[in-house]
Amino acid sequence: MNHIQGISRNQMSFFALEQLVSQDSWARLVDVFVDALPLDELGFKHITLEEEGRPPFHPSVLLKLYMYGYKHGIRSSRKLEHASKVNIELWWLLEGQTPSDRTIAAFRKENSRAFKNAFRYFVLLLKEWDLIDGDIIAIDSFKIRAQNSLKNNFNQKKINRHIKYIDNKIKEYEKQLEEADSEEEKSVIDDKKSYQEQKKRNYQKLEDELQSSGESQISLTDPDAKSVILHKNIINVGYNIQAASDAKHKLLIHADTGNVNDTHDLAPMAKECKELLDKDSITAIADKGYNTGEQLQKCKDNDTITYVSPKDTSTPSKDCFSVEIFEYNNENDTYTCPAGETLVTNGNFYKKGNYRMKQYKTKACKACFIRNQCTQNKTGRLIERSEYQEVIEENKQRVESNPEYYRQRQQITEHQFGTIKRQWGFTFTLMKGKENVLSEVNLLFMIYNLRRIMSILGPNELKNRLESLIFHIFYKIRPILARFSKFKHQLAIWNICFVKLLFSQNAHRYAYIE
Repeated sequence: MNHIQGISRNQMSFFALEQLVSQDSWARLVDVFVDALPLDELGFKHITLEEEGRPPFHPSVLLKLYMYGYKHGIRSSRKLEHASKVNIELWWLLEGQTPSDRTIAAFRKENSRAFKNAFRYFVLLLKEWDLIDGDIIAIDSFKIRAQNSLKNNFNQKKINRHIKYIDNKIKEYEKQLEEADSEEEKSVIDDKKSYQEQKKRNYQKLEDELQSSGESQISLTDPDAKSVILHKNIINVGYNIQAASDAKHKLLIHADTGNVNDTHDLAPMAKECKELLDKDSITAIADKGYNTGEQLQKCKDNDTITYVSPKDTSTPSKDCFSVEIFEYNNENDTYTCPAGETLVTNGNFYKKGNYRMKQYKTKACKACFIRNQCTQNKTGRLIERSEYQEVIEENKQRVESNPEYYRQRQQITEHQFGTIKRQWGFTFTLMKGKENVLSEVNLLFMIYNLRRIMSILGPNELKNRLESLIFHIFYKIRPILARFSKFKHQLAIWNICFVKLLFSQNAHRYAYIE
């Protein structure tokens, strides 16, 4: 008995690429999806051709390459170029075209705004298909590494540490110069001292840049990247990606690059989603990291109902009464303590960090019989009430009165991050700058939504809906293009595509088109 035999490499074979690509292949879905996008309206470059010069690749070719590659974890321009030469599905998808790595990289960099427009267009299309309703959204974030090492990220404390180390080295070299005997030895030490002095000047210049920027840290390779906690106590330079998901089918609807943490991103994300989906009001669900009074108030002002996990109230020590035991009287603006005494305020707000606070206290603390259980402060118990305390308590009451409603947050928004980071390898960005990083994020979110609705609708139904868009676009612009001779070639190509679709197995679905 012999082993299984393969085909001779010298055997000549005749086949069509169409035979080698499965009907349910991801490549076929990407092909129909990109053809259904109005690339010109979305802002992709090189749609129209110049009279002179070498003709470029059509942006649909490169977008198809990216959507196929990112879905399979192939993200670098060199790997995408290699895949276009060896991957049979990409032979079919790109129709044998093999763009260079420089062309592939330039397309991603030049069309960052167009990627965002394409994702937003797709979200609105899903809303039109009734797959997104926008009534309930969940907001969460995940962190990715940037193209900037930790050693090229500085804050004031780190700069001071380097300068202090250099000053000590300079003092050592000065002492060695005093003790040196030969001129040659002095010259070597003097060179070392000069080198350290130059390093000190560089750090002082960096310090000036940091102070003039108004930021708490500065990155040298990617100025927009910040030092963030990736997980547990592991710190790296990267981006905090904000994402919003719709509750109906867990589809992603918005993305942005936030700050180092989530404290200032709830209201902007909710507002963007509300405006994008054209809703009068929405409900936003988020975890504890988004709970700040200022953001909750902005959401309320923008007709956004919040279900944000409440933060624990602070107390002077673990042995003291919690602030929650003190009863607030809204009419008189006073607090009543467990002993029945009234804590009053002078009505003035005091600045504390980024917020304004009122202070409440009473003289009765001096002779109180439960003083030791309430405070260790010599002047008595002091309660601080934020200017946003009312909206904070409203949010807390909503969450605590309906805990099951809040618990759906993880179901709506967590699993997308697992797919994008673990399966598709998006744990770091290949781009520099906020806008370019967002182009990668928007591309991946668009791919995720496409893959998910393929599971929801089924591949055939999804292709049918996308092909109907192609028909509508064709009939909308065909009479206009027919008037101009320079579009005759493009019109002929579309006519061929139309005929192919018309005689496909799904042609009966479009019989209503006139």
